[in-house]
Amino acid sequence: MRDMKKTFLIVESPTKAKTIGRFLGSDFEVMATMGHMRDLPKSKMGVDLDGDLAIDYVTDGAKKKTVSDLVSKAKKSDVIVLATDPDREGEAIAWHVQQLLEISKIQIPSTKIKRAVFHEITKTAIDEALNNMGKLDMNLVDAQQARRVLDRAVGYTLSPVLWKKVRRGLSGGRVQSVAVRLICEREAEIGKFSVEKYFMVISKFSGFEAELKSIDGKKVLTTNKIKLFDGDYSFTVGLFKTEKEAREFVDSLLDKFTVSKVTEKDSKRSPLPPFTTSKLQQAAFRVFGWSGKQTMSVAQKLYEKGLITYHRTDSVYLSSKAIDEFRNYIGKTYGVNYVASKVRVFANRSKNAQEAHEAIRPTRAEVLAESVGEAREAKLYSLIWKRAVATQGASAVMKRSTIELTNNKAIFEARGVRMIFDGFLKISGEKLEDVVLPVLKVGEELTAKKVEIIEKETNPPPRYTDASLVSSLEKQGIGRPSTYAPIISTIIARMYVERDEGKFKPTSVGMATNEFLVKNYLDILSLPFTAEMEEDLDEVAQGKLDWKKMIKGFWKGFSAETKKIEKEADRVKIETEKTGEKCPECKEGDLVIREGRFGKFISCSRFPECKYSATLKEKVDFKCPECGADAVIKRTKKGRKFFGCSAYPKCKWASWKKPN
Repeated sequence: MRDMKKTFLIVESPTKAKTIGRFLGSDFEVMATMGHMRDLPKSKMGVDLDGDLAIDYVTDGAKKKTVSDLVSKAKKSDVIVLATDPDREGEAIAWHVQQLLEISKIQIPSTKIKRAVFHEITKTAIDEALNNMGKLDMNLVDAQQARRVLDRAVGYTLSPVLWKKVRRGLSGGRVQSVAVRLICEREAEIGKFSVEKYFMVISKFSGFEAELKSIDGKKVLTTNKIKLFDGDYSFTVGLFKTEKEAREFVDSLLDKFTVSKVTEKDSKRSPLPPFTTSKLQQAAFRVFGWSGKQTMSVAQKLYEKGLITYHRTDSVYLSSKAIDEFRNYIGKTYGVNYVASKVRVFANRSKNAQEAHEAIRPTRAEVLAESVGEAREAKLYSLIWKRAVATQGASAVMKRSTIELTNNKAIFEARGVRMIFDGFLKISGEKLEDVVLPVLKVGEELTAKKVEIIEKETNPPPRYTDASLVSSLEKQGIGRPSTYAPIISTIIARMYVERDEGKFKPTSVGMATNEFLVKNYLDILSLPFTAEMEEDLDEVAQGKLDWKKMIKGFWKGFSAETKKIEKEADRVKIETEKTGEKCPECKEGDLVIREGRFGKFISCSRFPECKYSATLKEKVDFKCPECGADAVIKRTKKGRKFFGCSAYPKCKWASWKKPN
């Protein structure tokens, strides 16, 4: 390779190009495509679905100069290396570049074009990739084309139907519609759930407390299950349904509690596997409150700067090189006793694990978060570094203790834990608070300082968050590492769902759209069908299924079904909430609350006959912390909610978060 006169290496982003350029000599030129250069046309289907599935790819008008520069530089080079990302989308971008070069005026031959694949941007990985170049993997390209065509076919077919049957301007999507259904189904379950009160009893002693566990062998707390759309939900119910019942029990207790059982045992805790894409998104949401889109944007930058391995992966595999590096680092930094006695490896549980990717990990263990410049990048890098390096740390050892106390046929239980050896926790930075119980012997009698009755209530299934929605999609086999964040971004942008304090709620538009789709397209919105389509795409990627055969099989039934639905399906009405006021313009209609691109607004119920509209000030249950006026919910141009003062512009207080 090094004897070549000129090598032209093509990647997607300028940051990636800059990082790679640092490792290559003057005989290399690196250029970025700035993302996709060709795609389906926006104004029409662009695919001959009823014929041979010919695709009408269109070059992005904003990329004409980039394409011209690409062809010019390729002409002057001896070897052209396609070094785009190592997944289906990256393979497709590389294929589009090759197509553009081959159909250019100078028609650059495919013999000059090579494919180089690396999962991390380091000198070693790049050199290895350049020494083992091959051809494009057309199975991966076909899998990406199949996904694109499938999503276009569903989206461009469903959207006109939704315009007619629900509301103008709506659009439908294959996986996005399933995500909306999950959120709508969950909201329905929350609405059906009957919240019940129950009461717990806790006895407080000097230095510790014990919770009532059973009375005459009957458990005080039990677990109930209900079946949800995407699995079972368990919730706790209590024996005492009223405070009176709990009070009668407390009054029946004797003055003395007797120690009936004392147990103590060592327990070990092992580290979690390194991050996959979905687990990273879930962790970043829990720790930082980040959306999947934010997380992937920051991870992309870390990857392009050569700090982490490729961030779109569903594998927990670590290379032997990385494992050795982590173990050496732990031994030198924390001591040999902190290194796991055996190399710890993790099995891929995802049956859908794509291609031969590693988990997300730092490319060099000695690079710490403190040396990563930008604050958000440093935070995410620290999360990735700790999780990956800790996999080779020794197990943590804890002493767990339990004390049972008996009183008049009732058993109370106290639990304690004490750290013996922190092991990998020292690396991951997790803190475990010791709960130390006193040394007691069986037969000892104690007097409670206080016996408390605590009111609780059964909890309905929780609304989805970014983390739990991604987790559910992954568990059902829906979506892939590169699609989780775009799915969530799309359903928010289309105003089918909204975030309410970090949790997803369906809008009235989302509920109406979901109602129509479930009623008429039950098959394509079912979890098994959607998961099966993903498995078919995986088979295309593995060369086991012809993508055209797959698309034709789907399209034949779907198009026929849609024609029937267009003729026969009933229109679905979007529910609107009345304000209790008459329209000030036409004096006939009622004022109702509607939802549009920029959130909720007030409109006349006689629309489109009467076009009156006004801004809706959504009040909340607190006052402006600066001037004391009513606080309201406002929205950005992109529809994101924030809190503001109703007295604006006199008072300019605003906040993303509800004040404490």
